[in-house]
Amino acid sequence: MTTTTVTGSVRKLWIADLDAFRQHLTRLDPATRRQRFGMGASDEFVSRYAETSFKLDTLIHGWFSAGMIRGVGELRAIDGGRREAEAAFSVEAGWQNQGVGSELMERTLLAARNRGISRVYMSCLASNGHMQRLARRFGAELEYEAGDVVGLLLPPSPSPVSYMKEAVNDASGWATAVLDLQRGMLHAAE
Repeated sequence: MTTTTVTGSVRKLWIADLDAFRQHLTRLDPATRRQRFGMGASDEFVSRYAETSFKLDTLIHGWFSAGMIRGVGELRAIDGGRREAEAAFSVEAGWQNQGVGSELMERTLLAARNRGISRVYMSCLASNGHMQRLARRFGAELEYEAGDVVGLLLPPSPSPVSYMKEAVNDASGWATAVLDLQRGMLHAAE
């Protein structure tokens, strides 16, 4: 289902990626920030949000281009039993409408599936056409209520193939992260 037309890669984020995640959120233009958070969000707010995300039970995938995060997909459990979760996405303006959100959605839903999450909710403003199209593309049922839209996705049960796919993605992502770190250290030494 991926329709990417720009070059990049997706991998899970770790606490070492906190600063890059924060920078991504800070680079969001005011309209994209408002769509992502459902309100105007200051740099201070997004900085605190980034820090909190790594402290909560949140699984975050980043879409990287030239070593920078340009898009993010987040999966956060919303019940103690971990059967329901919320998915949220942010893609910088220059990378929207190029398949980045679809790649992030695929990874987010695979992660939900492999964790036994049976219901994934996506909530957005009624004016957020990007998020609604993304949700529909993956089969979400959308419900409009008081200026907001809530989408519901029902991931299938995990399978040996889905576990293997995530493991391969994680191994590839880890290798890419290590290479990026080494490149960064080499450039810093020059």
